[in-house]
Amino acid sequence: MITLINTHPRKNEMKKSLIIFIALCVSTCSLYSQNKAIKGRVISDDLEIVPLASIMINDSVEVGRTDLNGFFQIDIPASMEKILFRDIGFEQVTIEFVDKCDEVEVVMMLSSTYDFITLKKADRLRMKRFKMLPELHKEAFEKGLFKTDKPCYTQKFIPYCTKK
Repeated sequence: MITLINTHPRKNEMKKSLIIFIALCVSTCSLYSQNKAIKGRVISDDLEIVPLASIMINDSVEVGRTDLNGFFQIDIPASMEKILFRDIGFEQVTIEFVDKCDEVEVVMMLSSTYDFITLKKADRLRMKRFKMLPELHKEAFEKGLFKTDKPCYTQKFIPYCTKK
């Protein structure tokens, strides 16, 4: 008489163990690679949309572009605190997140040509325009271009001329 040994319960246990192991590995990996979603809009200082502007992290890695209406949605590493906006004809904008900022609305200054003046004077003129950005942000909110009246990030002025 031949007796057959039933090995199916053992195979089921192996399958369950394998599935649990894979699930743990995947969940552990996702803990280390968490991203945050950032969305928003980019307009110019004359309150016009900025289509196809580059959005970068680490000053060189492009993570997205604005669409034809100036809107964007990107995923960046949760540890990232700064993003950069660039486009032809505009001064680049580097913003630093404050608290939990996931709605970024940016006003980019048009790039100007400063002929026959010193860099110091060009910086004074640029600083005057830069100081108007919060008011322009509020105006964009009032016109319905932005969802918030104040930005949730900080932006620093980067002069052409550094004092020594």
